[in-house]
Amino acid sequence: MNIVELKTLIENKLGANTTALIESDDNVHFNATIISDVFSGVLSKVKQQQMVYAAINEYIASGELHAIAMRTYTPEKWQALAK
Repeated sequence: MNIVELKTLIENKLGANTTALIESDDNVHFNATIISDVFSGVLSKVKQQQMVYAAINEYIASGELHAIAMRTYTPEKWQALAK
């Protein structure tokens, strides 16, 4: 799996208004920052990450995706960080 494939996968699975910023030096270990409306509400960071893992779990199970570290944000939280 490469950066573009992982980005597309996460954005498609989580739906509209999702942006995945993916980095990797080796296409094995990925760092992801995921900004999505689906995280709005009372979801904890753990619940947000579980939503992302649910979207990519089959790729982890198959070994196609080896390692991912992620940070999740609502669009509002992401905007607040940019200030």
